[in-house]
Amino acid sequence: MTADLSAAEALALRMTSLLLRPPGGPGTVAEVVEWFGAMQAQDLASGLWSLGARLPGWTVTDVQGALERREALRTWPMRGTVHLIPPADTCWMLELTGVRALAGSATRRVQLGLTEADEARALDVLGVALAGGGRLSRAQCLATLRAAGIGTDGQRGYHLLWYASVRGVTCVAPTIGTEQTFVLLDEWAPEQRRPERDEALALLAHRYVRGHGPVTDREFAGWSGLTLTDARRGLTAAADLLSTVRVDGEPMYVDAALADIPRAPAPEVLALPGFDEYLLGYRDRTLMLDPAHRAAVVPGNNGIFQATVVRAGRVVGVWKRKVGRQAVTLTVRPLVPMTAAERVEVERALTRYADFLGLPPRFDWLT
Repeated sequence: MTADLSAAEALALRMTSLLLRPPGGPGTVAEVVEWFGAMQAQDLASGLWSLGARLPGWTVTDVQGALERREALRTWPMRGTVHLIPPADTCWMLELTGVRALAGSATRRVQLGLTEADEARALDVLGVALAGGGRLSRAQCLATLRAAGIGTDGQRGYHLLWYASVRGVTCVAPTIGTEQTFVLLDEWAPEQRRPERDEALALLAHRYVRGHGPVTDREFAGWSGLTLTDARRGLTAAADLLSTVRVDGEPMYVDAALADIPRAPAPEVLALPGFDEYLLGYRDRTLMLDPAHRAAVVPGNNGIFQATVVRAGRVVGVWKRKVGRQAVTLTVRPLVPMTAAERVEVERALTRYADFLGLPPRFDWLT
């Protein structure tokens, strides 16, 4: 029998799926990233804290070290957006989801005044420049393209770097200092899984549900960039690993291994980055975010998400950081009334972030 869940129960289960409340789960960067299948990471600082928030006691240096050990890598597997993904899954994910982004790139190429020959030439130039363990910064990659006679002005350079990664030639390696770097994918992650297409759909579907459930088939399609037909095909193929529940009468999928865990409200106060699966993993965010607060979280509806303060699974505030040499200043804007005791809990949650950076916190409350 399909279980009926209240919104509060569904939210508690979702927070468990997101690895944001007990019983906890993966204990390494590699395990966290594989749990989700892909984690939003277009903003590196947010991506690092997305991992740190799920790995208690870890520091930013610990996470950076894990990425340098190649426990996860960054590339553009879906929706034209940078994600952290398991290195061994890069090729099949690009083939499964990146191809849809490529299909729409011809229009962008024409807008930028580039040709197919320019794109093909860029692949060759970067392939030669990075061969043999090469590792170049973004600026060095662009300079290499220009030296070969390929224009990189405006957004051309970004498009060509994106194109090389979506085609599986390069990927984003960890930064050196503040410089983003690029390497050859087949050298950085030579061991690749090669599932058949239906197996790949099932694997991606299971990981998405495991890391985000309860969710609908449309949520999976929106997150993955797959067609709704392919999304449903993947969910059907993964059926043995999934269970269904009803949330306010709507059928949703959950990971079968999580279906029977206690679903009491989650009282934790969390400080989460703006670009986190907590919000970006869904199209319908009403379980977590009051529509009245949407403009505060995404000002101007421009796709730039503010870091959030979350209590019992719901957004109750936003915060910003300013990192100095001696301390990190954390500016908090509550979106709901907070008592003095609740503000102490928020500061405790933000102190976890300061500890992650290895800096003492300074707090600035806007109201």
